[in-house]
Amino acid sequence: MNATNCTLPYFRESIFRLKENRAAMVGLWLLIFLFIAAVIAPFFTPYSYYETHLSLKNYPPSKEFWFGTDELGRNVFSRIWLGARISLFVGISAAFIDMIIGVIYGAFAGFIGGKIDEMMMRFCDILNSLPQLLIVIILLVLMGPGLTTIILALTLTGWINMARIIRGHIHQIKHLDFVMAAKALGASRFRILTHHLITNAVGSIITTVTLTIPGAIFTESFLSFLGLGVQAPMASWGTMASDGLPALRFYPWRLFFPAFFISVTMFAFNLLGDGLRDAFDPRLRR
Repeated sequence: MNATNCTLPYFRESIFRLKENRAAMVGLWLLIFLFIAAVIAPFFTPYSYYETHLSLKNYPPSKEFWFGTDELGRNVFSRIWLGARISLFVGISAAFIDMIIGVIYGAFAGFIGGKIDEMMMRFCDILNSLPQLLIVIILLVLMGPGLTTIILALTLTGWINMARIIRGHIHQIKHLDFVMAAKALGASRFRILTHHLITNAVGSIITTVTLTIPGAIFTESFLSFLGLGVQAPMASWGTMASDGLPALRFYPWRLFFPAFFISVTMFAFNLLGDGLRDAFDPRLRR
């Protein structure tokens, strides 16, 4: 039996279940809005993210400055959407790299099995025991602060969860009839792995990637909040929240807007991720 022929109806059925999940659709539409707004919203204001107006510092939200201004008179609206671009870029980039490394590593370990599989998983355990903040600090010393450092720090151990999920999935299906039939017909190991095993793990891969992105966004925001992220004049939601925290009592909008968009983005990704997990869960098939 061809694995692709089995996968396509299952994929269509899963997409149908996803569309029936209202919470997942809310998350999807929220993300579409955020992506579109991150691209076009800055064009609706004449003030750039780095432009300072000291005479208008800490100006409250108004028709001119929709989200107010910060301590240097910079337009918070423009900086929010610049932060959206950075946060989404970091989250999606880190999740994509985690997917590539995790799928290759986990599929190989699950397919080979035995002592090699055991050694590969123990290596994952060792990496997973390293404190991420320590990794970031070491990378900052070696490479300096910036987006590259953050993405590298996120992906250094972030792929382990994907690898474990794919390994477990491969272990479950590698002895099924269609895989045995492919072996009997003389299919190479590479073809069996790519066309039969990994193909049947697409649902798990999509779900894991979707749930990885909000974690990466939160970690980037947390690191930027600590001053370990992007540097001025660039802005991320984490740096804006860090700058707005001391002014919370008198200028609450400076903290409210970055915190709000961090929360909405993570909420939307989690809604979509939960919906994908339910849609692609084989136990829900009828």
